[in-house]
Amino acid sequence: MIRAEGVSYDYVKRDEQGKVIGVSRAIDSVDFEVNAGEFVAILGANGSGKSTLARQINALLVPTKGTVWVDGKDTKNEKLLWEIRQCAGMVFQNPDNQIIGSIVEEDVAFGPENIGIPTEEIWTRVDESLNSVKMIGERDKSPNHLSGGQKQRVAIAGVLAMEPKCIVLDEPTAMLDPIGRKEVLMTVRTLQKEKNVTVLLITHFMEEATCADKILVMNEGKIVLAGSPKEVFSHAADMKNWHLDVPQVTLVAEALKEYGIILPDNIIEINELAEALC
Repeated sequence: MIRAEGVSYDYVKRDEQGKVIGVSRAIDSVDFEVNAGEFVAILGANGSGKSTLARQINALLVPTKGTVWVDGKDTKNEKLLWEIRQCAGMVFQNPDNQIIGSIVEEDVAFGPENIGIPTEEIWTRVDESLNSVKMIGERDKSPNHLSGGQKQRVAIAGVLAMEPKCIVLDEPTAMLDPIGRKEVLMTVRTLQKEKNVTVLLITHFMEEATCADKILVMNEGKIVLAGSPKEVFSHAADMKNWHLDVPQVTLVAEALKEYGIILPDNIIEINELAEALC
């Protein structure tokens, strides 16, 4: 679904006359692949380049060097821009920057309407999308009356109504409380499993990455580690060097082992720890 080869991206700083006065490399020679239907989490500290990488997939940014293909389409090909964005929908950190309708159902209908979908099909898509994120009961409400987690689910529904093959979520839970984070993450996992939607989740919450099929860890614009959640979180010392952590339950398990309790290695989920202790 997504393939990147030798991708680099530079932010160029210019003065008032347009003269280049500085260049900052945000992504440096990145290679990776994401298969159709896969759930991939991208981790990294602030400034690691993960959000810049996310914007490459939706063609909001295109590589300074290298190539990104989305469903076989080169993101630098301007003629394919709309096809790429229909294929790879994007959900941002702040849902208020993405929700524009005064009523929930109108907001979800906005995308399909703007790409010329017939009216009858638009409302079919609206129903299906709101059902998918468990927001059908709020369809006639103003987004202003929703919680942060509910708003983010509406934003996801708006992307789903475009019927993308891939959804890129750029730190969608960063502004939410724990309950809101749980709601959004459960929604994303359900969509990936039931609709076979390819998911890229950009996050700095380690617990959110434990349910991914694969994790990519970024540091200083490079992918420095890739593997399953258990493989990645087994590198606790390296993660600390990259200003990241491991899931809290992993730390608890390691502390218990130091007290002599026999537990398996690489515990990353609460259910795993509870079962091992029982």
